[in-house]
Amino acid sequence: MLKYGEVLAFKTDTVWGFGCNLLDEIAVNKIYEIKRRDSKKPLILMSDDFRHLKKYIKFIPDYANDLIEKHLPGALTLIFEKSDLCPNFITSNGDTVGIRIPDSEDFRKIISQIDGKVLATTSCNVSNEEPVMNYKEACNKFGNFATIIEPIKDEENENVPSTVILCEKESYKILRQGAIKL
Repeated sequence: MLKYGEVLAFKTDTVWGFGCNLLDEIAVNKIYEIKRRDSKKPLILMSDDFRHLKKYIKFIPDYANDLIEKHLPGALTLIFEKSDLCPNFITSNGDTVGIRIPDSEDFRKIISQIDGKVLATTSCNVSNEEPVMNYKEACNKFGNFATIIEPIKDEENENVPSTVILCEKESYKILRQGAIKL
């Protein structure tokens, strides 16, 4: 499906997400259209293993390795200076890229079937609205726009987003306090 520009909707460990092939600009634009998302707001990259994400990052400070070791997989999004391999249309032409490794059996099932093991992602919602809470809601709201992946267990998440931090050279800044307290 991803090879043909499809957008997926899937359950993660925090909120439901949209994802697509990170190298497919048309599919990325579909996510922006579905969400009615401001094109100045970047997407993030998700994988099941940090080694798949490293090539999209220019520099990883030592302290960030400790955060990765301690909190990933989990509800933490780290923002780094992006490498030249990260497409500008993912980052809204910015210099940084967010990465995340969900602690989610559903996500691991999906990513195991994807070449490159990385998706361009964002929350599954219309911008400025709450993310969907379960499979039925995802189908009702977005079934005409995305391929909805049925979860292993259709339990509602707590709807607490990931903690987002900006990784600078010497230290980090918390941009959004979420599920992981830092």
